[in-house]
Amino acid sequence: MIPAQVAYRRAATLKDAVDALADPEAKVVAGGQSLVPLLKLRLVRPTLLVDIGDLELRGVSMDDGEVRVGALTTWRELLDAPAAGGPALAAIADCAAGIGDLQVRNRGTVGGSLVHADPASDFPAVAIALGASIVLRSPAGERTVATADFFAGPFTTTIAPQELVTELRLPVAPPRSGSAYVSVEHPASGFALAGAAALVGPGAERSVAVTGIGSHAFALPGGDPAALADVEVFGDHFASAEYRRHLAGVVVRRALDDAARRAEEGR
Repeated sequence: MIPAQVAYRRAATLKDAVDALADPEAKVVAGGQSLVPLLKLRLVRPTLLVDIGDLELRGVSMDDGEVRVGALTTWRELLDAPAAGGPALAAIADCAAGIGDLQVRNRGTVGGSLVHADPASDFPAVAIALGASIVLRSPAGERTVATADFFAGPFTTTIAPQELVTELRLPVAPPRSGSAYVSVEHPASGFALAGAAALVGPGAERSVAVTGIGSHAFALPGGDPAALADVEVFGDHFASAEYRRHLAGVVVRRALDDAARRAEEGR
């Protein structure tokens, strides 16, 4: 299907991009892997497309005890980045290697995936489990929000008007930590029917987040699979709520086991 007519603006600077978002019907396009299909189906009909592809928001680096991932970093670049390696961040590679196909991994961006907030998206669970935060820029300045507080519902976040995601920041876990991401995917779409990310630290420390079973990714209280009994789970024609809850328990336990093994091997 041919998209509806829309104005196009290629932002030259971060200020240019933020100013363009003063139009309440404007949409940001980066890699285009989520937005362009919606445009083609006319499920969204913005008045303006703000292309941020030229902005210097790409790359992965270690800075002041944090791993910083630019919003325009692609999944392929994230996979290849040494700063995002090691047992404590292994969940990132688990997740990124299975996103979409080769073309999607070469074009799709980390920031775009987070803002799209698909309830079956893999990476939000990883970001939450690893304690990541998102940096947002607007005319009022810069603010940082924890990923656990960023996702509000299906395709809905707490991003404010004229805010733009510029960076993802991941704290460096203590020594003897390991992480993992495990999912059961729908065989046609590749999206998670249930996915879980886990971070296991020294002693009994652990953090778990789940995706694919509710309105958005969320942290599992206490990192305990038993807590899934109290979670509201949705069902559809792909999988019933009961089956999704069962799958969630399976992937949570597998992610915890893989994370613990990596923590042990990384000593």
